[in-house]
Amino acid sequence: MNRIDAKFTALRSAKQKGFIAYICAGDPNLKATAAFAREFECIGVDVLELGVPFSDPLADGVVNQLAAERALHSGTTLDGVLDTVVQLRRTGCEIPIVFYIYYNLIHRHGVERFAKDAAAAGVDSALALDLPPEEAAVYERAMKRAGLCPIYLIAPTTPEKRIAEICRHASGFIYYVSREGVTGMQKTISTSIAPKIAAIRRHTDIPIAIGFGVSSPEQSRNIAQHGDAVVVGSAIVNQIAVGRNVARFVAPMVRAVKSGMG
Repeated sequence: MNRIDAKFTALRSAKQKGFIAYICAGDPNLKATAAFAREFECIGVDVLELGVPFSDPLADGVVNQLAAERALHSGTTLDGVLDTVVQLRRTGCEIPIVFYIYYNLIHRHGVERFAKDAAAAGVDSALALDLPPEEAAVYERAMKRAGLCPIYLIAPTTPEKRIAEICRHASGFIYYVSREGVTGMQKTISTSIAPKIAAIRRHTDIPIAIGFGVSSPEQSRNIAQHGDAVVVGSAIVNQIAVGRNVARFVAPMVRAVKSGMG
């Protein structure tokens, strides 16, 4: 069983919600990325989203854009990120890993080759941010043949007919974008989350992870009530940027999701 599916099966059996952490691979370098992955596994992070740095990250706000820039300046490439995952798996790190990636990088690598190389490295899934499911047939077949989960986004503006279509293509989990716009920390959470999650539930029973803007234990706890997992990205990336202890920052949010306490 794919690690993503196994993780959510275990979470549901334990009646727990999941915590997904996002970092940009190679920020500040790939050695640090590997260290963060191991620390996250130790403090109970359920899934790691690794952003593969790209020169034009259109879905990202300034915090994640700058992280991608730092990663590119450190020499990070897709092959380098794949090698980092290989080393993590060889040293016993079993945290499920999702590549948060722009399709240009997959296309340049070769779709079939990307799926095979990612699976061989120990990647479990990919979220191709700018690839709509209507245009993803070749990618989706390659991913599923390799045993990887193609993950898709649903936004607050997605109409229900298209929600149904996206759900038909998705596996692993649905990534629900909790607000309009790009990634970034927010002081408040959207009031439209509950009705939109209900609309998604009408079309699928696969897990739903909610992200974009989550930055505190209280927000993590509140959002976890609506879905199966919470995704925190920019707030973590910001801690990396300013040189703070990342695990110490993440741990209270993990506890909030697991215990329902802020």
